[in-house]
Amino acid sequence: MTLFTLLLVLGWERLFKLGEHWQFDHRLEPLFRTRKRFSLLRTLFMTLLAMLVIGLAVWSLKGVLFGVVQLLFWIVLGLLCIGAGSVRLHYHAYLKAASHDDLAAHQAMAAELTLIHGVPVECSEGEFLRELQNALLWINFRFYLAPLFWFVVGGPWGPVLLVGYAFLRAWQSWLARYQTPLERAQSGVDKILHVLDWIPVRLAGVAYALLGHGERALPAWFASLTDWRSAQYQVLTSLAQFSLARDPHLDKVETPRVAVALAKRVSLVLVVVVALLTIYGALV
Repeated sequence: MTLFTLLLVLGWERLFKLGEHWQFDHRLEPLFRTRKRFSLLRTLFMTLLAMLVIGLAVWSLKGVLFGVVQLLFWIVLGLLCIGAGSVRLHYHAYLKAASHDDLAAHQAMAAELTLIHGVPVECSEGEFLRELQNALLWINFRFYLAPLFWFVVGGPWGPVLLVGYAFLRAWQSWLARYQTPLERAQSGVDKILHVLDWIPVRLAGVAYALLGHGERALPAWFASLTDWRSAQYQVLTSLAQFSLARDPHLDKVETPRVAVALAKRVSLVLVVVVALLTIYGALV
């Protein structure tokens, strides 16, 4: 059921999910606006509470109408948690503004795309475009690859892990947009996600390494297996840059397009791997 749900969700998301209507992050904003105090314990409590609610729903729907209701529930959760509808709009708006040389508009959209990790102050045009590529690669990881990982490894409880991860992602994004860096640090959400992203980053990283210069990327990937200190963002994007280095671009339109095309190829590879594991009985 996992593979069937995943294929339906990805197909629907690609064709119809635009804007914030089917975005879990957007639906949680009213809850986040009521938060006035920030701590690691509060973040963990909110996340575990969300997972508990979904877990009870999955358990209560088991066997209802021969599993049809549970399947529909899985699909709805997948649509809410997998995919970046509003971010895709920002990306297309950036391309449109950049192609028309609208400096203010394309910088505003670039700021939206680089919200979580930002861009170094007073960087060159080449450095800016590289960071924009990295931001797009990370967005693909946050909204597609990592949710896919937790959905799959969770098996029959995949929706519970998926919602837990999506909740933390939404909390981090909201804090980055509306709160100060100190309050974001107090929430502890970056530390939690650093731990949760460790395995998914290495799995995605090996795909980037194999699609890039293997003789350079694979040693870097093996080194990352014992690296517990580096930010997961740095690990993933440094591996991906081995692939992007083959086709360097300094064009503000083509450079992000190359990164997005690479991210799509990696996503496709991982979906194929999930399909093969399911066919051979390794996954439910």
